[in-house]
Amino acid sequence: MAVAQPNDARAIALLALATAVSDERRARRFLDLTGIGTDELRARAAEPALLAALLRFLEAHEPDLVAVAEALDMKPEALVAARRALEEEA
Repeated sequence: MAVAQPNDARAIALLALATAVSDERRARRFLDLTGIGTDELRARAAEPALLAALLRFLEAHEPDLVAVAEALDMKPEALVAARRALEEEA
């Protein structure tokens, strides 16, 4: 899924979230590690803290970070920068 590279941290993180959870194994690992369920994920998807947590999760496993960045047609550094901006916002 190639997309234009957005500048907004929240937009980047939402795209990353959608891409990350499209992989069932990655989604299950994220939900298991965070302890949240799918309903809570849907309800909190726009919260900066949750989005930052998702990006930290991707950063913790470089193959996931790279895979999601490639799917979004952006550099992994853009996801890291988005996480930093969201942590400042949260």
